[in-house]
Amino acid sequence: MQLTHKLFNRFLIRSAVCVIVCAISCPLFAGDSKIEFFEKKIRPVLVKHCYECHSAASSEIKGNLQVDNRKSIRAGGDSGEAVIPFKPEESLLMEALNHESFEMPPEKKLPDEVIADFKKWIKMGASDPRDKALNPEEAAELSRKAIFEERRKWWSLQPLSNQSPPELKKNDWSNENIDRFILAQIQKAELQPAPDADPQTLLRRLSFVLTGLPPAPNLVKEFSIRYAQDQKAALIELVDELLASPHHGERIARHWMDVVRYTDTYGYEWDNPAKGSWEYRDYLIRAFNNDIGFAQLVSEQIAGDLLKHPRIDTKSGLNESLIGPMFYHLGEHRHGDSLDFNGIHQEMINNKIDAFSKAFLANSIACARCHDHKLDAVWQRDYYALAGVFMSPRWTSRVIDAPDKNKNSIKQLKNLRSEIHDTLKKNWKQQSEHFEQELIAAFSDNKGDKDLQSKQQ
Repeated sequence: MQLTHKLFNRFLIRSAVCVIVCAISCPLFAGDSKIEFFEKKIRPVLVKHCYECHSAASSEIKGNLQVDNRKSIRAGGDSGEAVIPFKPEESLLMEALNHESFEMPPEKKLPDEVIADFKKWIKMGASDPRDKALNPEEAAELSRKAIFEERRKWWSLQPLSNQSPPELKKNDWSNENIDRFILAQIQKAELQPAPDADPQTLLRRLSFVLTGLPPAPNLVKEFSIRYAQDQKAALIELVDELLASPHHGERIARHWMDVVRYTDTYGYEWDNPAKGSWEYRDYLIRAFNNDIGFAQLVSEQIAGDLLKHPRIDTKSGLNESLIGPMFYHLGEHRHGDSLDFNGIHQEMINNKIDAFSKAFLANSIACARCHDHKLDAVWQRDYYALAGVFMSPRWTSRVIDAPDKNKNSIKQLKNLRSEIHDTLKKNWKQQSEHFEQELIAAFSDNKGDKDLQSKQQ
């Protein structure tokens, strides 16, 4: 019996070794690399270029060809088997990718290296782990993810990076960093920079750009003298002077007011006043004149009422952060309750979303109101998620006074109340000394009136 157990144990050990060796060398267990090839090279292309017309997410599956699972892509559609493992030359999918008998995708032929990947994949046996057919929601989600990942790579969505100015062989124009980038492109186009402007033209341009107004006559005369003495110092002094002008904030605020569709009245069927709009206008002017950072300005307009440390302007006595959300209240508005009319309220919300996305995201989200965005990484569900944010709050007026704006007035009122109290106390005390005599006199007068009435009767 013991010998039998020993032989049996040896047999188990040898069998285990045999299984391990087989797992390493047998092609059946070597399929991970083929699956990895499919996941990296094949599936993303199918999802991006084919799922729109040939998946469960399609409203109409063209040619009855479905490529979102292994069984369907091998079975093919009306024209026959699309993928025949190990036989790329007999697979209709290869003909379609090469634009021979069919053209897939129809808009543009895929790059040669991608087509080569499909040929290699089929030649290796067309390994495909997608053993279950997708439902429409799953197929659509895969397609969205693929498109989203592709659009995320666009240059406009990449984080900022440090760039060194180009080295120029010839540069007698400007050594400023931004100018070196410009000059490199000018030279590439075989052009020459425009000649420098004369002092008066330069002064006029700077004045209009920074203040929106022509330069004052005395400034024209002073700048010409300073410019003749030291051009660089004169320019620096001029720019500082224009930036310090109160008109600078007015000029720059006008640009932002165009972005946020500023109006004093809503101007629908009735000329409804935009309550508090002038406060928002002045808020912008003060912000630009006080050189408030753009990040702070954006935070205030998006969520100024939620900031833990609001920005208080001691000079104006205002909580500036509370004025920022007026941004949302501009745009389309109607008289009366907009909810009483189907579609009117939704148009107002759409206007807010459109202005918000263009102002703060440099993007047009409003396109996703009716469908997934055709160009940007924005889906219809993103639009309605944002619409839910704008539709859920209750819009109310807020007091924008700084917490201590009326501190001195309150202190004076308290002091005045004490003075009034002391004065009244003094007067009441003086009057109380004659209270007994006044009562006796009052009762005496009443008694005399009664005697007179009895005699008359």
